[in-house]
Amino acid sequence: MRPRPAPRALSRGLAYLVVGLGALVMLAPFWLMAVFATQSKTAIFNLPPPLWFGSELLGNIGVLAGRIPFWKNLGWSLYVALMSTGLTLLFCSMAGYAFAMLEFRFKQALFALVLGTMLVPPFMTMIPNFMVMDALGWIDTHRALYVPGAAGAFGIYLMRQFTAAAVPVELLKAARIDGCSELGIYWHVALPLMRPALGTLGLITFIGSWNNFMAPLVVLRQADSYTLPLALRSLQSTVNTEWGALMAGSAIATVPLLILFVVFSRQLIAGLTAGAVK
Repeated sequence: MRPRPAPRALSRGLAYLVVGLGALVMLAPFWLMAVFATQSKTAIFNLPPPLWFGSELLGNIGVLAGRIPFWKNLGWSLYVALMSTGLTLLFCSMAGYAFAMLEFRFKQALFALVLGTMLVPPFMTMIPNFMVMDALGWIDTHRALYVPGAAGAFGIYLMRQFTAAAVPVELLKAARIDGCSELGIYWHVALPLMRPALGTLGLITFIGSWNNFMAPLVVLRQADSYTLPLALRSLQSTVNTEWGALMAGSAIATVPLLILFVVFSRQLIAGLTAGAVK
């Protein structure tokens, strides 16, 4: 006799249980970070550690602002992330549109070369990038953080694939017949149709720039110009780390990313899956 299949309700309950446990494991570090941000340094190392909020949040923020120029670092992080996102959306959408909709010599070879750069590990470009930034006189400037990656291979590939799937060629031909220039077609016809992919790429770029640690470590020298990840790392020492202040800074740094994800999560999923099903 064949074994009877498990009831559908039991299977669904087990699935919810597994998903719930996975979500609990993933959210536990964020919960502990938020709790520790409201505790003193001594309370954090109690056994068992505190699992509920305390009353030291303002004190930890005061220690944080006294040790580093925290709010200035926060502002620099926001500036770099916005500039990086804006330039990436502009250049990658233009390149993606060109590779998808225009015909020119060596098009396939150039696109293959762009994709080939994705195979190069980032640490291999660290020293050449530093040498170029030094030759341009951009060391200890924030231009060195958002200009070099403004036309990344992933962004070009994403915009090219989405444009090829979502922008009708007939619409572009009609615009050309009406006398619209190629730049006008890109700006007024193609770009509005790219919004799902633009939202996805913008969110990914903003998060990557906001969390970037290695690039600021290489090019920035003054504490007043540090971005937030580098500034928070400078709080750590071997003997006298203010862990409550560090957790408070980390929690504040996480808030913009959580807001962005909550607001744009549906657009992120739509942009990543667009064109997968016809």
